[in-house]
Amino acid sequence: MQEQTSPFLTNDAVVFGLLMSILAFVFASSASKHPFWVKFYTYVPTVLLCYFIPAVFNSLGIISGESSNLYKVASRYLLPASLVLFTISVDLKGILRLGPKALTMFLAGTVGVVLGGPVSMLVVGWIYPDLYSGTGPDEIWRGLSTIAGSWIGGGANQTAMLEVFGASPTLFGQMIAVDVLIANFWMAILLFWAAKPEKLDAFFKADTTAIYALRDRIAKMRASSIRIPSMKDSLLILGIGFGVTGLSHWFADFLAPWFETNHPDWNQYSLNSAFFWIVVIATAIGLALSFTKARDLEGVGASHMGSVLLYVLVATIGMQMDLGAILDNPILFLIGFIWILFHASIMILVAWLIKAPFFYVAVGSQANIGGAASAPIVASAFDPSLAPVGVLLAVLGYAIGTYGAYLSGLMMQWLSGL
Repeated sequence: MQEQTSPFLTNDAVVFGLLMSILAFVFASSASKHPFWVKFYTYVPTVLLCYFIPAVFNSLGIISGESSNLYKVASRYLLPASLVLFTISVDLKGILRLGPKALTMFLAGTVGVVLGGPVSMLVVGWIYPDLYSGTGPDEIWRGLSTIAGSWIGGGANQTAMLEVFGASPTLFGQMIAVDVLIANFWMAILLFWAAKPEKLDAFFKADTTAIYALRDRIAKMRASSIRIPSMKDSLLILGIGFGVTGLSHWFADFLAPWFETNHPDWNQYSLNSAFFWIVVIATAIGLALSFTKARDLEGVGASHMGSVLLYVLVATIGMQMDLGAILDNPILFLIGFIWILFHASIMILVAWLIKAPFFYVAVGSQANIGGAASAPIVASAFDPSLAPVGVLLAVLGYAIGTYGAYLSGLMMQWLSGL
């Protein structure tokens, strides 16, 4: 057993300052017009750097995720707050106005992810039985559940699955590599076809006239809602986000022990986990608030603030990664490839059956797989004014991502026990 050595930086205030500086550098350089950075970020996604750079510092012994309390603080406070801020902007009426085909394709993508995990694990497990040899936190299904969270909702839902099912840091580091590589490979395919959707629209026999009407309506709606945030707006955003987080903790403090005491047989569903209840309650309250005037806070940057909190969390996750272990399990990439292939097959089949335009296929898929960070990119590849469509569907993914990934994780857990 290797001897544990102390990191160079042990003060969490100093480590937090370093992580925030890393995030600032990544986003400042990604927005730069310098030819080097433009070319660099054409191939390297920002989220990968937000994981990777802290991981490098951790691997070099400069910081230590194991000895730091930053991840615990970020996952318990920042994660539920970000979930609230993402879900209060869910405009269910707006999503329904996109038409049943858009929503159907999004949900088809979600089903493809929920079922694709168990299917891919079953296929690879049949070829490679040692896949199930892990024990405790290293059981493969625990790690795969985090990919399900990422591919239905996003980083917040992924971290929720990490906490609920308890994958080891080493296994989670491998899953991050699979997630980022496969997801970006798939986005590249979608962007390729977005530049020439006519062939696929002809194959689906789709009527695309509604897309242009949608484009005009979304552009008008967006222009009327955005305004410069005041101090009151910013404090309202933070007050709602962290107020609901506190309320979620309060409920979780008695729900988790109650289930532990009265229904220990339900522990397999994580109902004795305080964190599970924190995430579920925060998401549910956020959804309830989306039917109130709190939804107007999206116009002053509610989801933007949620993204800031989320990226702080991403950096604290990265500082726990062991880069040397990322390629220790290449069989995971085969699982990821089969998984995304299953997801794509479901979407193509449904699109052909309902004659949906490829725009709905691409945006519905990316709203699941890539989330709010990349769904607008794919949508804007068709027309820049359609980018908010990607955001609307991706926000719906944040709302249902935890539940869908949880269901997928339970199915994979059941398969592992066969």
